[in-house]
Formats: sequence, structure tokens, C-alpha cells
Amino acid sequence: MSGLFGHDAGFDKLIKALEGNGAFLVVTGGGGAANIMTIGWAQLGVVWGKPVMTVLVRPSRYTHGLLEKAGYFTVCVPPEGGMRGELAFCGSKSGRDCDKIRECGFTLAEGSRGGVKYIAGSELVYECGMLERTRVLPETLAQSVKAKYYAAGNYHTSYFGEIISVHKG
Repeated sequence: MSGLFGHDAGFDKLIKALEGNGAFLVVTGGGGAANIMTIGWAQLGVVWGKPVMTVLVRPSRYTHGLLEKAGYFTVCVPPEGGMRGELAFCGSKSGRDCDKIRECGFTLAEGSRGGVKYIAGSELVYECGMLERTRVLPETLAQSVKAKYYAAGNYHTSYFGEIISVHKG
């Protein structure tokens, strides 16, 4: 495979991060303020003839509200074995209650388009332009998945982003 999904695009690095401590999802809200959360689920593929990254975020998360209005988001893969403390912090604290960027000492860099931000020092950055938002519906979800991941409800929203750039952070 070549192009956006080949080894040069770091697919293996993304998978390793998601199977390990996670990756960072960065979204910029109104007024230019950004928020970061840790994700363990993402999907790469081709949808509507475009290279797409899909991320899932629960409505209870602060990031969900930002994504609902966002035009872009980034997925930042940390260096292998690195940023473990930051991943744990961003996965356990809410942007409603603290400034995770400041707390973690992150520097945000400007992406290839206005309003796109990413974590400087990331091993890999996927810049994505929002294409679609789709809610996971309990009535169509496999019972085994519902029982394992949604015992308390709070069904994810899937955010489909066209991958507009893949680069080192």
C-alpha cells in the first residue's frame, strides 16, 4: 500500500499506539481554544472516495461538544513508549475542569489549514477535515457490543474526517 495508508503514513504506528496507551485527539473550539483527549479507538479507511479517519467520542465528554461544531480535528500519535503520563492525564481529566494543554506542558502547532492544531513533538499527525457525524444507535448495535461497552448507555458519536495531511509533529 502507498499514499495515505501505506507504511510511510505510519499506519503501524497508529495501530500500536491505539492498542497500547492510546493516541491524542485534538479539537479546536470556538474562540480558538483547543482541547485534547486520549483515544483508544480509531479507524482508517476509504469512505465516499476519500481517505478517512473515524474517531468515536461519547456525548458525556467535553470534546464531544467541541467536535459537534468543529470543522477539523487531529489525531496525534505519541513517540513509541512516550508521553505515557500525558496520555493517562488526558484520558482521566476533563477539559471542562482544567487546561490539559498547560497541565501537560504541550505546545500546539498550526496545521496545514487555519484552525487545525496538533501537539508538537508527536511521532505522527493526522489532520482531518470533518465530513460527517453519526450517532451509534442502540437498536441496531450488536447485543454483544452493547453488553460489553454500553451497559450504562452513553453511546458514542462517530466522527468521520477526511485526512488532509499526514506528517511528523
